[in-house]
Amino acid sequence: MNLLALDTSTESCSAAITINGVLYQQQQMTQRGHSTLILGMLDQLFKQADASIADIDALAFGRGPGSFTGVRIGVGVAQGIAFARELPVIPVSTLAAVAQAAFDAFGHQNIAVAMDARMDEIYAGCFQVKDGFVTLIDEEKVCTAKHFFPANAEKWSGAGNGWQVYAEMLQANFFEQLIDQQADIYPGAATILKLAEQFYLRGEFVSADKALPVYLRNNVAKKKAQQG
Repeated sequence: MNLLALDTSTESCSAAITINGVLYQQQQMTQRGHSTLILGMLDQLFKQADASIADIDALAFGRGPGSFTGVRIGVGVAQGIAFARELPVIPVSTLAAVAQAAFDAFGHQNIAVAMDARMDEIYAGCFQVKDGFVTLIDEEKVCTAKHFFPANAEKWSGAGNGWQVYAEMLQANFFEQLIDQQADIYPGAATILKLAEQFYLRGEFVSADKALPVYLRNNVAKKKAQQG
């Protein structure tokens, strides 16, 4: 199975493909120009692999949350390619990608992801590892750092740049349950591809027109009212 994955949801822009079991990937930190950069990356990857989009069986993308503009670009590129080639699409949570990358790098079983959402808020989610892959506990949410707490009484490892931006508050919330924190982990296309393989094998994919973004801020007013 040959897969393509891309992510433009944060300042870490990345693309990856697997061709006949071989992984090719590129990543670059940038504040803008994601749409041009991601297309260039894909072109270079196919040249490296001596392959083309015709060799791809399915496409995965980081569906958010993240930068509104970045997430929209990712959805647009993914839909455009998928429509043209009639490919199945696998939307993957960017928070799950951060959690999976943290587990792959450090091996902790409980990962609390906090990504800077601007406006003094974070995109947050607690994940546990089962059979080598992360699973979401409860729900992904947008909230202030002071409203993000451990999902249970176990030990937790923090991941994502929110742990740098709001370090003091998050460390206070997790207190003695916090093992460590890795603020420099971003969602990456190679990790998204790894998760997408599992989703695809379980039949968890959609057509291009059903490949939608997840912003989380759609209900921000309601959530703020609930938090008081």
